[in-house]
Amino acid sequence: MARIIAFRDALREAMSEEMRRDDRVYLMGEEVAEYNGAYKVSQGMLAEFGPRRVIDTPISELGFAAIGVGSAQNGLRPIVEFMTWNFAVLALDQILNTASKMLAMSGGQISCPIVFRGGNGSAGQLGAQHSTAFEALYANIPGIKVVSPGNAYDAKGLLKQAIRYEEDPVMFMESEQMYGDKMEVPEEEYYIELGKADVKRTGTDVTIVSFNKMMKVALKAAEELEKEGISAEVIDLRTIRPLDWMTILESVKKTNRLVIVEEQWPFASVSSEITYRIQKEGFDYLDAPIRRITAADAPLHYAPNLVAAALPDVPRTVKLVKEVMYQHK
Repeated sequence: MARIIAFRDALREAMSEEMRRDDRVYLMGEEVAEYNGAYKVSQGMLAEFGPRRVIDTPISELGFAAIGVGSAQNGLRPIVEFMTWNFAVLALDQILNTASKMLAMSGGQISCPIVFRGGNGSAGQLGAQHSTAFEALYANIPGIKVVSPGNAYDAKGLLKQAIRYEEDPVMFMESEQMYGDKMEVPEEEYYIELGKADVKRTGTDVTIVSFNKMMKVALKAAEELEKEGISAEVIDLRTIRPLDWMTILESVKKTNRLVIVEEQWPFASVSSEITYRIQKEGFDYLDAPIRRITAADAPLHYAPNLVAAALPDVPRTVKLVKEVMYQHK
């Protein structure tokens, strides 16, 4: 049976189901308990699990990240919520220098099964310091996994997988603009393996790859292109590290063209890595250069017209696809 629930509800279900199953799992972060979460993701969890397992923290990302990392290395399975990943830069020392490296530094003796999660990327007019997309930054760190779901169904399955099965630190990056998005999610328990992209729409003429809230742009662009006789295959990466570039390659073998839509800054971005992999392994299948549309190479400003100009949109994505189809106007 399936029912329609919001993205935030899917996340809450994932955490609650795993906390009921395993008493080693707990949630910690700013306002996750008494306030029910800054975005109401953890609503009602304090009442069910109590203050020892749903823990409000001081405004000290480095401090509570360190507590989470230490507890993970001593047998617990913490979920650490950052109110936004923009604030998590304060905890980067724990993520980079401890969580990601301890397995190697201990000769394989000490793992760190911890999930860091929270809102990521732009969320409207919040200014430059609250609007960065961090997938590419964390994907550059060996020893961790990076998840960036584009809908509620995927979010629940991926989060349950991360909490229950992953022994490496997982960076789980949500979109503040998607917490209210609704879709059908099964009542039955399910898990989605990390590192597996998903073809959300099949097509024959061009492959469009995206993730997180930019999937909305990619899918809408595919709808617009269909009206003009262009069949676009749309792939949702879902996981940035490990990166399922083979699914992209198999699609490109069919369509012979690739466009990537992402919210990262362009330099050393996710699209940069995809482009390298596909041109290296699939050069002979390409009938046009790989093209991408990213966020502007600048901090995101507050003014709504500058926000619109800086982020990928449907018209520019459609235009880019037509360019690789050599349908210039």
